[in-house]
Amino acid sequence: MGIFSKIRDAILPNRDKPEQAQRPAAATTAAAQKPAAQQPAARPAPMDGGDVEQRLDAMEGAEKLNWRSSIVDLMKLIGVDSGFANRKELAGELGKADYAGTAEENIWLHRRTMQELAKNGGRVPQSFLD
Repeated sequence: MGIFSKIRDAILPNRDKPEQAQRPAAATTAAAQKPAAQQPAARPAPMDGGDVEQRLDAMEGAEKLNWRSSIVDLMKLIGVDSGFANRKELAGELGKADYAGTAEENIWLHRRTMQELAKNGGRVPQSFLD
């Protein structure tokens, strides 16, 4: 399990069970006669991971940490080791192979983490994505 997966699973609920589209128990006669290739594919319902900001604010210790802009504090809040090695691994997972741990890179890492949480169904405030 990668570092981002640990972050995602700590913040977004029910990530281990993807939602499945509901199909009617009995198909119409016309639909039942169509070859599978001609039938519309069932689309899974969009996943709603909930309000990321609200979930993080509700965690014990949130008021003491600057998790809204600090990747280190975000990781500490959710119980993921925030050491350089883990941040470097996270950066690699999110597309930055040459991570050196500078302040600018940590800002980038926080923003990319929030973008990925949004892609995974979390509602993330726009201010976290800019």
